[in-house]
Amino acid sequence: MFALADHLLHPEGTALPRDVDADAAAALLARGIACRAPVNGAVYGTLLNDRAALNALGDALHAPPYKAPPQAPVLYLKPRNTLAGHRARVVVPDDALGVEVGASLGIVIGRTATRLSVERAFDYIAGYTLVADLSVPHASVYRPSVRFRARDGFCVIGPALVAARHVPAPDDLAIKVSLNGREIFAASTASSVRKVAQLLADVTDFMTLAAGDVITLGVPYGSPVAHIGDTARLSIGTWPPLDVSFIDAREQAGEQP
Repeated sequence: MFALADHLLHPEGTALPRDVDADAAAALLARGIACRAPVNGAVYGTLLNDRAALNALGDALHAPPYKAPPQAPVLYLKPRNTLAGHRARVVVPDDALGVEVGASLGIVIGRTATRLSVERAFDYIAGYTLVADLSVPHASVYRPSVRFRARDGFCVIGPALVAARHVPAPDDLAIKVSLNGREIFAASTASSVRKVAQLLADVTDFMTLAAGDVITLGVPYGSPVAHIGDTARLSIGTWPPLDVSFIDAREQAGEQP
């Protein structure tokens, strides 16, 4: 069982996460603290769960070898090396390509979930968090590339895990991404093909989710691309925003870029 009372944060330098109210969370973050990811379970990304993304693919969805839109959720794993927290510094592997900054709703499982019905799915959710699901831009459709999606630091989570009771309408949340202080992208969880409950029902039909696991609702179509030197701020609704900086590999190593 994974339960929380309010807003769970894990400030850097502390042994355990802290469960605090919204005001206390805001006060902590106002100090400019960095945080670790507030969750430690498996993290699964969901692909092609945005209506605009499916529309943009057009006839490609009907081309060989698949010949049809996906009939079940398309998932990929964000392994442990990808996990990072608020104010993370993420290396850009190729600045010509940059890094796609996908802001996604993270659904955090509260107890073992197997073969859930849509009607009961919300009973198994502990809370929600903001996930910066990063990837190197690429054209693969049904086969998410480990090379492009599972690089170090490519799953930034937080800063807070918000208890489910504070999120009455997860299927209608505003999503925004700013680069270098300028808002350049806006979307909504309302554009999802599978809503939260349906996604959990469909996923748990073929795999069990454990307490503390996270599954994303999916990255909205048209997410912006960041380059070395950029700073992104991601937000969902009125939750505390998530900050990520993008750096050169030499900067990470302590060298002058």
